[in-house]
Amino acid sequence: MKQRIDKINYYLNIAETVAQRSTCLRKKSGTVIVNKDEIVSTGYSGAPRGRENCIDLGFCSKKKFFPDVRHAGYDACRSVHAEMNAIISSSRKDMMGGTLYLVQYRTDSGEYEENPGCCQMCRKLIINSGIQRVIVRDTSDIGYKIIEVDEWIKNDDLLNGKITY
Repeated sequence: MKQRIDKINYYLNIAETVAQRSTCLRKKSGTVIVNKDEIVSTGYSGAPRGRENCIDLGFCSKKKFFPDVRHAGYDACRSVHAEMNAIISSSRKDMMGGTLYLVQYRTDSGEYEENPGCCQMCRKLIINSGIQRVIVRDTSDIGYKIIEVDEWIKNDDLLNGKITY
């Protein structure tokens, strides 16, 4: 008899499907916010409404202006991150105590992002949204890591000089 998929991978699989709408040439990202076992909102990375997406332009503006920088140059990036799009599509009262599921994979290889996570700006938005935990797919064999948002608050890496991504 075939077993049902567990709830965490169920929501991560939905986030992975959402990521397929991402318009970034470098990385596909998809997010699902869930509270009380109900999907509150989804989001994927892409240019702000009405602006041209990188897939339509045929180049990545971040890579063009910051070719050797992996975790910086966000001002040159055309995309609104998946986490941001999901958060702005929901009310805070619906996110309070919820879980954000995140899947990121490289467009060049199709491999899941190595050491996936949220940038500092997304962390700040997640903290203020009231989301309680972030679950990120980190391997292709249905693996994931669970991040308690309280840990981002307690271990403020912007103050201790140990910025992590």
